[in-house]
Amino acid sequence: MPTILGIDYPTLWFLVVGGLFSGYAILDGFDLGAGALHLFFQKEESRRIALNAIGPVWDGNEVWLVIGGGALFAGFPVLYATLFSGMYIPFMLFLAFLIFRAVSIEFRSKEKMKWWRQMWDVSYSISSAMLAVLLGVVLGNVLLGMEIGPSQEFEGNWVEFLNPYALLVGFTTLALFTTHGALYLLMKTEGRLYAKLTILARRAMIFFLTTFALLTLYTLIYIPHLSDRFKDVSWLFIVPVLAFLSIANIPRLISKRKYGQAFFFSGLTMALLLIVVAIELYPVLILSTIDKAYSITIYNAASSSRSMSIMLLIAAIGAPLVLSYTAFVFWTFRGKVELDETSY
Repeated sequence: MPTILGIDYPTLWFLVVGGLFSGYAILDGFDLGAGALHLFFQKEESRRIALNAIGPVWDGNEVWLVIGGGALFAGFPVLYATLFSGMYIPFMLFLAFLIFRAVSIEFRSKEKMKWWRQMWDVSYSISSAMLAVLLGVVLGNVLLGMEIGPSQEFEGNWVEFLNPYALLVGFTTLALFTTHGALYLLMKTEGRLYAKLTILARRAMIFFLTTFALLTLYTLIYIPHLSDRFKDVSWLFIVPVLAFLSIANIPRLISKRKYGQAFFFSGLTMALLLIVVAIELYPVLILSTIDKAYSITIYNAASSSRSMSIMLLIAAIGAPLVLSYTAFVFWTFRGKVELDETSY
């Protein structure tokens, strides 16, 4: 099998897809978290400021989801087919909430009636929270394994996706995104909303620490296969150790009101936790709970070597462009939010 720097194409594409979804989690995570907090803001002005804090970037952040999904389809079509057909109901719900969230942001300020704006506020907040939970539910089921049969098709029932472990991963994801979003809003606001967010950020952090502790204990006790790789290769423990240190640094920085640094570490925490997930799974993409021999791996799910070589070239050209655009937008709209006649 062809390699680049001693790494085979399926492994390289595994890293590319993982990097894209990590970028999506970090970038869209904070505006999903900001949306989940939206109903905690009582005043109309506060809600408008919170919306305008993410207004210039939320749709650009979702580009990473589109690119990640495209990369998954291009690199691992078997995984794409099995995952999306097996999780059809969760993914359709995800798409519905994605649509309602976008519509809520754009429609909210089209009319001045109080009931109109409240309706879209509720839609926006619930959609944002549910998107975070559903992302966690999908990740939880991937970690847990699925009923994959010999033909690499899902043979279970979609109701099984709502298992305790997947739901716990979902609420942990919501808690982390909420913390991430609160920290982002603290960097973009001032005055009474800023004071309100200092309280919400601490409460969101407590929520995350609680769910994360429960998730860690649940994983270690009831899902031992997820720690096998770390037991076999001891030096890999450096990654979860760094993740725990990053998590511990967030409340320390929040207590010192260094919200920009805390935001950086909440994003770093997401990246490190997803690296832990990648280490736990590799080279398996979805573990079959029927028979390990039926599991979907990066090798039996991969496209041809020629297809991967072409796509890696495209990724090498496209990734810097997307990163440059993202950096440009954030730099252009840096600083505190100020409302004007063009605001949401």
